Amino acid sequence: MVKRVSLTVTYRRGKPIAAYFRLPRQREDRVATSQRIDDVLIVDRAEDGRPIGIEITDPTRFEPGRLSELLQSLGQPAIEREELGPLAAA
Repeated sequence: MVKRVSLTVTYRRGKPIAAYFRLPRQREDRVATSQRIDDVLIVDRAEDGRPIGIEITDPTRFEPGRLSELLQSLGQPAIEREELGPLAAA
């Protein structure tokens, strides 16, 4: 199992257009379904239903508190504020 979380922010012409928060997963896990949570957050799930990632479709409208709530509802550990640094810079 890959236990690390990671955050990737994608830019176009110097502006953030999307971000992906990767949750702990098995190496072979692939996205089987996606569940829209609101107009900014989408949860990607593995075949067995485990959450394996969170898409942030508009980093400019991202609210860190909303991600914390979502992680808690998914049974995931809280994220440290500094781990969201790339989004704050966006």
